[in-house]
Amino acid sequence: MEVKRIFDLLNRYEEKFDKQILLGGMVNGVWQRYSSKQYIEHAKNISYGLLKLGIKKGDKIITITTNRPEWNFLDMGILMVGAIHVPIYPNISSEEYKYIFNHSEARIVFVAGKEMYSRIKDILPDCKNIEKLYTFMNLTGVEHLSELIEMGSKNNREKELEEIKNSIQEEDVATIIYTSGTTGTPKGAMLTHKNILSNVSSIYTIPEQDSSLVTLSFLPLCHVYERMLNYMYQYNGYTIYYVDNVAHIVDAMREVKPHIICTVPRLLESIHDKIMATGRKLTGYEKLFFYWAIRIGYKYKKEGKSIFYRLQLWLLRILVFKKWKQSLGGNLDIIVCGGAALQERLSRIFWAAGFRVLEGYGLTETSPVIAVSNFGKNAVEFGTVGPPLKGVEVRIAEDGEIQCKGPNVMKGYFKSETPVSEYLTDDGWFKTGDIGHITKKGNLKITDRKKEIFKTAAGKYIAPQIIENKIKESPFVDNVMVVGENQKYPAAIIAPNFFHLRSWCDVKKITYTSNMDMIKNTVIRKRIGREVEKVNAGLADHERIIKFELTVNAWSVETGELTPTLKLRRKKILTKYKKLHDQLF
Repeated sequence: MEVKRIFDLLNRYEEKFDKQILLGGMVNGVWQRYSSKQYIEHAKNISYGLLKLGIKKGDKIITITTNRPEWNFLDMGILMVGAIHVPIYPNISSEEYKYIFNHSEARIVFVAGKEMYSRIKDILPDCKNIEKLYTFMNLTGVEHLSELIEMGSKNNREKELEEIKNSIQEEDVATIIYTSGTTGTPKGAMLTHKNILSNVSSIYTIPEQDSSLVTLSFLPLCHVYERMLNYMYQYNGYTIYYVDNVAHIVDAMREVKPHIICTVPRLLESIHDKIMATGRKLTGYEKLFFYWAIRIGYKYKKEGKSIFYRLQLWLLRILVFKKWKQSLGGNLDIIVCGGAALQERLSRIFWAAGFRVLEGYGLTETSPVIAVSNFGKNAVEFGTVGPPLKGVEVRIAEDGEIQCKGPNVMKGYFKSETPVSEYLTDDGWFKTGDIGHITKKGNLKITDRKKEIFKTAAGKYIAPQIIENKIKESPFVDNVMVVGENQKYPAAIIAPNFFHLRSWCDVKKITYTSNMDMIKNTVIRKRIGREVEKVNAGLADHERIIKFELTVNAWSVETGELTPTLKLRRKKILTKYKKLHDQLF
């Protein structure tokens, strides 16, 4: 059957896949698994329950939850009645929740449990359009998802549901995703069934067509990146396990032994840092082989490897890299990485270790993929995000901005006063706001954000992301923001990698009692300074970082420096670290 609406994936299951284990989620430390038949049954009962509640085509329904099988039950149940799914991050501010609740005009809210309910309960009286609230956990005084499913099972309205499904077109809006953004009020990108499924149809052949494959999903399903891949996994009939806490990812990988994961650079950086910390504690021949493997890994290239290099790599995969594979379950093959720039050295070393890393690029508004690496000729080029996606056109404007056109581009922003000219050119191309170019091999390389480029007092333009990405290659640096707009020179606010620093201090016998002790230590400051100077050596004179200051804590979504997709909130960082900024100039 042709999949034209997202819920057509359920019909595809009935025709092609009858899986005893399709979806799995952890409940109180135990995996709870669902078959394809249970998935379809729960989704239909949710649809019947929503019809019983009077939900109509075009109504909005909000979900606030971490990754779990129930997300899919709700997603399909909502879409089959023609309602619009509005998934929201579980870690935004109460002010943002209140804005989205009212702006979206949602009628029902589903929350995972007590913690998320506590974030929104005080704003509900100010959200007059919200009629019902359900939770996945048993909370006193709050209705449970199982009650809606039971209501649906007792009110089978199959004929009515089929009529509604038949009325839904591929151009109808399936979801409104509010972009977290780095500044300003959230905007609701309206994505149609066709927008998202055009991405699915262009990427589903990249991995193997083998329904026995297992995937692990841990990036937020409320973000279109993981969500679209989640649909691709379903299209291919893969078994999907969900992890609701990033702290449990490695343990889950060892248990379910996935073949494919989708991640962001920060996780690969974290895995790499922990492996390096382990390597520093080795002794004798083990340490010798470990650092030999690291040196060989950083030099990895796809083509043109000498016989001597291939022999070394073969040996080191047996002696060293095999352990990397085993630590991540033993079966992991494909790692899809997006959301931010991946350091080239990390991409190289993970390929050397036997993982096929595919980098991609896109935006919420483009459903999301614009370009992605694949296994075709020249389609993996380190430092790029691969060729433009099949069916998506890409061009580079005169000012270097990446622009695209295709069936993946959103319908528009919901109830937005933003003029169309802000995100579309006069001839209908979507303006990404990113700067980049197409390489000789036909791959897209992202170099910066258009709005983030700034000018120094000397009139010289600085592209901060290029410099930041280079500095972040240092194991001593967790995050960094380059500053200096209208100043005499560029400088940097650096959030150190305290995990690496603690390990390094232990090896160097440097005593400390707190993060503050570390960042004030002159030996540590000089060591990080050497890392900055290493980057400066490859920069133009006007780009070189003259001064830097260190923060006492790492940056995170919870502490406000990063968006849910781990991009820098530059204005918030400047406000929070104003004192450090002023010290730099």
